[in-house]
Amino acid sequence: MPATRLTTHRVEKPWGRHTLWPCFADPAPDGDPVGEIWFQTPDGDQPDLLIKYLFTSEKLSVQVHPNDGQAQARGHARGKDEAWIILAAEPDSTIALGTLAPMTSDELRAASLDGSIEHLLDWKPVKAGDYFYSEAGTVHAIGAGITLVEVQQNVDLTYRLYDYGRPRELHLDDGVAVSVPRPFEALPAPGRVAPDRELLAEGPKFVLERWPGGTREVTLPDGVTGWFVPVTGTGTAGDVAWQAGECLTFTGATRLTASDDAVLYFAYPGNRRI
Repeated sequence: MPATRLTTHRVEKPWGRHTLWPCFADPAPDGDPVGEIWFQTPDGDQPDLLIKYLFTSEKLSVQVHPNDGQAQARGHARGKDEAWIILAAEPDSTIALGTLAPMTSDELRAASLDGSIEHLLDWKPVKAGDYFYSEAGTVHAIGAGITLVEVQQNVDLTYRLYDYGRPRELHLDDGVAVSVPRPFEALPAPGRVAPDRELLAEGPKFVLERWPGGTREVTLPDGVTGWFVPVTGTGTAGDVAWQAGECLTFTGATRLTASDDAVLYFAYPGNRRI
């Protein structure tokens, strides 16, 4: 089937919120806050990419993810590059990406143990419309007051280096081993390559595009799956109706229609545009 609607999985988190993105129902005021919404394939398999929404009321832990080789050496299918699309942010919201200066492994371990790592990270102000691609090995932390879409390699493998004194397990041995603690350098972004096509990322692990509303033909090579993420608008993908807040996968050829107010993202594995 060229277009398939994915199932929605809400994940309650202590750092989550009771006010979500407008296309999602808010949790009950006396219920647990929702921190993440995942989109999963109906058959429960493990495809290359995973799409999530995140809703933060507190800083998330300082963490790092391994690359493909490091993850496979630990028995996992792949490592974890990820990208964040900022949908909304409070005026003082920040995301930490990389360290302010290069650090040795011993310095990173010591700073994680005494908590000074929080102040040695590069906390960048964020606003709606911002975009960041975080390669495996980047020491990072998502701040409070942010609503974002996360596109990631599909693996649940996070090493926490520091968690602000919260009673959760840290993973210093593995985390320090896979970290590249240095200042963040953004990857080149191709930008607008057609009036209705903007490339935010072109590899190394996936391509991410931003599209406006309108009608287009989407054709993927055999064996390639694309993830369609509409954050505003309504429309159809083949014979499947969609609305903002859903996620669909495409294979083969799909005729896509979208309302004029639509803001659409499309991701697929690989290191170059299709």
